[in-house]
Amino acid sequence: MPGHRTKGFCASAAALALCAVLAGCGGSGESTGGGKVVLRYTWWGNPDRAARTEQAVALFEKQHPNVRVQTSFSGYDAYKQKLAIQATGGDAPDVMQLDYRQIDQYASGHVLLDLGKVKDTLRTGEIDAGLLATGRVNGRQFAIPQGRGTETLVYDVKTWKAAGVPLPARGWTWTQWADDMRELAKKTGKPGATDPGQSEDAFEVRLRGRGKALYTKDRRLGFTADDLTTWWTFTDKLRREGAVSPAEQTTQLDGSVENTPLGRGKATADFNWDAPSSGYVALVPTGVALAPMPSGEDGTPGQYFKPSMFLGIGAHTSHPKEAAALVDFLLNDSGAAKILGATRGIPVNETIRTRTASQLKDFDKTVSDFQASLEGSLKDPPQAPPSGDNALQTTFQRDYDQVSYQRMSPREAAQDYVTEAKAELRS
Repeated sequence: MPGHRTKGFCASAAALALCAVLAGCGGSGESTGGGKVVLRYTWWGNPDRAARTEQAVALFEKQHPNVRVQTSFSGYDAYKQKLAIQATGGDAPDVMQLDYRQIDQYASGHVLLDLGKVKDTLRTGEIDAGLLATGRVNGRQFAIPQGRGTETLVYDVKTWKAAGVPLPARGWTWTQWADDMRELAKKTGKPGATDPGQSEDAFEVRLRGRGKALYTKDRRLGFTADDLTTWWTFTDKLRREGAVSPAEQTTQLDGSVENTPLGRGKATADFNWDAPSSGYVALVPTGVALAPMPSGEDGTPGQYFKPSMFLGIGAHTSHPKEAAALVDFLLNDSGAAKILGATRGIPVNETIRTRTASQLKDFDKTVSDFQASLEGSLKDPPQAPPSGDNALQTTFQRDYDQVSYQRMSPREAAQDYVTEAKAELRS
């Protein structure tokens, strides 16, 4: 199993909590008895991403013989929880992978190093200025985008074609998507897709296609309870019809592709981000393809290019220069780029992206071609969401669970969510 280098996170939630209190697990940036600097580097992802990352880290260690890197990875949901516990206890890793929705929270909470302090080691001149700006909070750079990604409908090609349903194409609407899911369910005897009602990301695409947004520029809620009621009424109806996955399957989602209905052979399609969808290749032997996200009924796209993830450095690392060297390597080294491919999205270093495009193969080429097909057709990405959104993703899923298990109506759940969201954003 990838990740053999790591000591890992503490073995249980209880042990993690104890580590937080005692600032345990060896501390960040410790040195070994042999005199090497030890860096802890953590990320979320699937086994394919982990295997490639291990290879890239081995190359970094070869180039920097004075540094040893301990690695750890897990599925997204578990990673979020572990990192939150470590951050609370002042024991954040030296180098960490971050989601768009974590940057404001961790920068404001003094978990992340101001990267201006390591600007001589960490090169950013080859990164698009607009993309780079998404890692800033209050004018200071706290994180660097590691890749460019976008949402997609990933689907089982053979099953979709065998059902006789027209393949999805750019410009299709949410109504057309729903009709296709109904038809797939009818022809295959299983849900057409994972229920997207639990996904804040899918809801955001739907909102943007209607000219709205999750958050306003002043970091308040950008939609109403009526907007959310409409979305959850739409997905709840599809679930009741059997067009999308039932509650028993949807509530097993944990951020990994292995536990999605598509990954388990219980659905034909799933909404996901393009690079992580590589994990479906090993799970769907008949092959998968990527399709654009549905548009608004008037054709307005809600989909956008965004930093697929970021790299940040722990504010309390004992070795900021070495940590910055690892980040710089992962972003700007051509050898690392060749190993990592598009597993974290298309490279943000423009020279490397151009140089490696023709070298991509297999699913990396699929991702690259998919993004190229969308160039010039999507709107600008939103600003990084406020820190409260990290907690609100969980609230969003929890409230929709109440709908999918028929304990609350879509309107009751939507009103509950909006009330909590407004309170969270004021805190």
